[in-house]
Amino acid sequence: MTHLAKEFGLSDVALHKICRKHDVPNPPAGWWAKHAAGHEVQRTPLPKLKAGISGTISITGGELHNQPDSVVRSREDARVRASQFDPEVTVPQNAIVTRSMAKLRKAKPDVQGLVKISQVGLIAIEIAPASVDRIELALNRITAAAEEQGFKLRQKEKQIAFTDGTIVVPFRLKEAVRRTKHEPTAEELAKDERERKQRERRWARKDWDFTPRFGLNSRWPEWDYDPTGKVSFEFDLYLRYSSSLRRSFKDAKVQRLENMANDIAIGLAVLAAAKREDEQRAEEDRIRAEEAARRRNEAKRLAYIEERRLKVLEVAFERMEKRDRLRRLADQISDELKGTHSPRAAEFIAWLERHLEQAERDADVRGLEGLFASEDVFGSDDDKGFYPDRYGW
Repeated sequence: MTHLAKEFGLSDVALHKICRKHDVPNPPAGWWAKHAAGHEVQRTPLPKLKAGISGTISITGGELHNQPDSVVRSREDARVRASQFDPEVTVPQNAIVTRSMAKLRKAKPDVQGLVKISQVGLIAIEIAPASVDRIELALNRITAAAEEQGFKLRQKEKQIAFTDGTIVVPFRLKEAVRRTKHEPTAEELAKDERERKQRERRWARKDWDFTPRFGLNSRWPEWDYDPTGKVSFEFDLYLRYSSSLRRSFKDAKVQRLENMANDIAIGLAVLAAAKREDEQRAEEDRIRAEEAARRRNEAKRLAYIEERRLKVLEVAFERMEKRDRLRRLADQISDELKGTHSPRAAEFIAWLERHLEQAERDADVRGLEGLFASEDVFGSDDDKGFYPDRYGW
């Protein structure tokens, strides 16, 4: 089991699940040791195939990437589920596929020889008319294989997509076209010669109302387009972190889309798991970024508060310095006025004392409280006028 699991590119647990799902017995503990020692051991025979169960077990190719555990587990689980689906058996017709193909068969080929549909409620397809029947078969098989993985075709917004109810995975199909330089045919050359002679005759008659055609592109097309019959199935899903995951499945010389239903369905399940992982990591990054922005904003807010407080501190120093100077001046002059007759100096002292009383009120606790309230500092409104930046820069 361990050796085969490595050969198949999956874990021994996943291979054991596949065997158990298909009633394939595996040797009990110690069987291989007894066999290696030369002891006679019994091989458990395969049981009879149950009704409705395919005799084919499909183990799809694995991908070895450095990916999150959730994505790795989803791939293995998807491969286990895919092992019970045989894409070559008759699969039911999907209504969306049937409707899309009917519309495609009525469409007229464009200059490249392709018929296209992209309307609401239809699958986005761009292929040659000769590929329609084959792609219908492929899409029905892919849809059935996707249902084994828990995904259904649904219309999401304006497009058809696979969804498991939470994750939406859009897709499209497009056929490759070969472009070659157009070589004019004998008929085109003969027509061009006839037009040249007609032009010369009209000019000889001085028929100036005649407007000839000039330029190579006006006589025949510059390019020829030939659909190759090779169609690609592409999942249109943006992933920020798991960009290495396979999104495109293309026709090759041997492998064709109608035979890749299980691979595509597994790719769908893996992409959906990666999308969940992507959204979770994006949410974690968003929370971290918001926390970092909050810390930067908080540091800026504290610096803003400190700057405002320092400005108010300078005002408090000025008030106290003014009070002290007025007090010293009033005491000194009052002492000198004792026993003298100086009416103007006495009036000055009276005026000075009034200013001193005001300065003392401004410099005491109540005065400072009023200063702090007027400047909105040392309180719950300490950060008044501060507006945090969204990113904290």
